[in-house]
Amino acid sequence: MLEYISAPEAAEKWSISERRVQKLCEENRITGVAKFSRMWLIPKDAEKPIDGRHTRRKIKDGENE
Repeated sequence: MLEYISAPEAAEKWSISERRVQKLCEENRITGVAKFSRMWLIPKDAEKPIDGRHTRRKIKDGENE
C-alpha cells in the first residue's frame, strides 16, 4: 500500500510554500497525486518537480547584447 503525505508536509520536505505544492498538484506535475475531499494526497516517495517558471537573467558587462 502506498503511503501519502499532505501538501504542508510536502512543502516542508521540499522547502517550498504549501500554495506552490497545491498548484503543482492542480497542474498534475506530481506523479501519483490524488485529491480526497479538499486535501491533496502526495505519494511519500514523490520527487519535487522541476520548477518550469521563467526567471529573469541579468545582463552582465556586455553579455546578451
